[in-house]
Amino acid sequence: MQRVTMKIVCISDTHNQHDQLQLPHSDVLIHAGDFSMRGHVAETQAFLTWFAAQPHPHKIFIAGNHDFIFEKRRKKARAMVPDGVIYLEDEGVTLEGVKFWGSPITPTFFDWAFNRGPATIGSYWDLIPDDTNVLITHGPPFGTLDQVLPEGEHVGCPRLLAALESRLCPKLHVFGHIHEAYGQFVQGGRVSVNASMLNQEYLPVNPPVVVELS
Repeated sequence: MQRVTMKIVCISDTHNQHDQLQLPHSDVLIHAGDFSMRGHVAETQAFLTWFAAQPHPHKIFIAGNHDFIFEKRRKKARAMVPDGVIYLEDEGVTLEGVKFWGSPITPTFFDWAFNRGPATIGSYWDLIPDDTNVLITHGPPFGTLDQVLPEGEHVGCPRLLAALESRLCPKLHVFGHIHEAYGQFVQGGRVSVNASMLNQEYLPVNPPVVVELS
């Protein structure tokens, strides 16, 4: 069944501090990655238990560059995902007529999980279907809510920006990764949300972002 409006709560980069969050009710809860610090089993289990217990009818998450278990121990990690929770890794799901796609991939930065260089990262964005309504990536596109302190340098992915400008038309793009760039930006009918809950000092100071899609 296709609904007229869908209320979505967006969070990201909770880094083991999920218990401190107060989440409003919504139809969908999205976590855009970095639920842990190093992706250990105990961290992952604690997050998944908490996430599954949230009352939102639909719960979707992706991994981030800190969540090593989903890259290094993929079979183990997927087996840990509880019923009622949707994990997306370069794949999609349709909920009540709304098409979601999630990817953990970010540009190479030191030696973190799901890092890809400029020669290969575009192939992951090529997988995203043209008709995606809600795009979830761990990192931002270049130039949108992607500036790091103190210089204000843009560190988002140029290839992801190119895909958004040339082919993709999501109504909502949810990401995190760059803690200090938390916020919303609306352009051309697309709502972009950097939903990082923690600031650059890893303090949980940012509220969840609520978006209502029509």
